[in-house]
Amino acid sequence: MMKKLILPALRTFAIGALVLGLLLFLPAWTFKYWQAWLFILVFLTCVTGIGLYLSINDPVLLERRKKVGPAAEQSPVQKIIMSLALVGILALLVICALDHRFQWTRVPVWVSLLGDGLIALGLFINLLVFKENSFGGSTIETVADQKVISTGPYARVRHPMYLGVLVMMIGVPLALGSFWGLAVLALISPGLIWRILDEEKLLKLQLPGYTEYMQKVRFRLVPFLW
Repeated sequence: MMKKLILPALRTFAIGALVLGLLLFLPAWTFKYWQAWLFILVFLTCVTGIGLYLSINDPVLLERRKKVGPAAEQSPVQKIIMSLALVGILALLVICALDHRFQWTRVPVWVSLLGDGLIALGLFINLLVFKENSFGGSTIETVADQKVISTGPYARVRHPMYLGVLVMMIGVPLALGSFWGLAVLALISPGLIWRILDEEKLLKLQLPGYTEYMQKVRFRLVPFLW
């Protein structure tokens, strides 16, 4: 059992490290980029840990999480949103690496470490969401027997998973030592708002009780703000 869990996790970690390494070290044109090394370690360790948790406790949700990306979305609008998000994330990583290469901005060491902390915090929030909601797939859809979840983090905001993503994404450019990365993040953030609003349209139509839940929990993403 442990062999079946650990080997796929190590394979996923290795593939992730290779992809992130290419996206960061190639445009940075150096391996002397400690922020990138630490970012890759923190991000992939947290993601791998979540994957192992789901493999043991909720393999059905893990399979839902593997259906990700524009092609997996059913709605044309969500396909567009996810396509733009993918391009935006790639651009964010490359700009951060170029920032390091050409020294456009200088980020203090403690800020980069704070960024890694935000990445871990954002992914921990997502773990809490997954523990509460077995229907938290990567795509916008409803499935048989799905019900409204209003406990745990869902008692505070309607989309706690996206809150975790937002916290994590704020941490990425800081962890990579780039203030220019924050500017890229600001440009792509409206896509998250667009995704949430479009998702709520579907949930109101297809998920019984969601309209009442929206009236009970006022804030979508950030408590007392929106």
